[in-house]
Amino acid sequence: MLSDIAINIVASLIFLGLGYLFGKYRERQSLLGKNLEEYEFYPFSLDANQRLHFDIAQFNAAVKHFLSKSNPVAAGQLVLIGRQHNIENILSGNEKKAWEALFRKYNGKELLDETTGYLENYKRIVDLIGDSFPDTGMEILLHNLSNPGKALYHIKNNVTGRNIDSPATNLVLDLKTRKLANQNKLNYELNIGSRKFKCTTIPIYREKYGLVGAVCINVDVNYIEDVVKVDEHIRNSFLSSICRTEMMLDENILSSLEHEKAQKGKRHFRDFSV
Repeated sequence: MLSDIAINIVASLIFLGLGYLFGKYRERQSLLGKNLEEYEFYPFSLDANQRLHFDIAQFNAAVKHFLSKSNPVAAGQLVLIGRQHNIENILSGNEKKAWEALFRKYNGKELLDETTGYLENYKRIVDLIGDSFPDTGMEILLHNLSNPGKALYHIKNNVTGRNIDSPATNLVLDLKTRKLANQNKLNYELNIGSRKFKCTTIPIYREKYGLVGAVCINVDVNYIEDVVKVDEHIRNSFLSSICRTEMMLDENILSSLEHEKAQKGKRHFRDFSV
């Protein structure tokens, strides 16, 4: 009898604890709120060519909703989208006033400053990759897509002639479209007049806020084809730039099997003699 009572008490406590934890989870989800794309007024739609189109009417509907009902997550995403589409210079009258009120309510300036700070580490990555391949015609750059009108945030090994704060107004929709189609923007060719480039664009996503930046790699193909390949001196210099080192360390980056083969004389990854 006492054993049955004890079992019932323990079972009740377990269910009570689980109910409490589930309630806390629901409360946390309620505080965090759902993402902007879960709302019917998500301000993007697909056109006939399956490319995303920015819907300003839906955007204004979203602004109106989040002014009356709070959701810091979705509203923060909307603030970034607004800046990405230069919304402050598109809207007028009451719609512009509503946007400005939303920007203030959800601390838009602080959010944009945090995004810029978030990209600082990527700036260092761009520098280090660029410094690893100097004088090779390979440009590395960083876009801050919270401000596409002045998106070019950092550049290393400049081969395109662009300056800091140059715009990238089409990049946001292009990357969003590719994400929707589960496509990478990898190894694509650009031909601009007589110039030719091999490019890769790597989007940067920030938790809760989505797309905030992009790292781009641009290789000047004509420099390699017209200059490096045909001039032995320049070709040797090019290869030396790739292989150049500034220090020597004692570290093992090989697997145990590759390490064993290296000790027996294997010289490179396509050396099958060992």
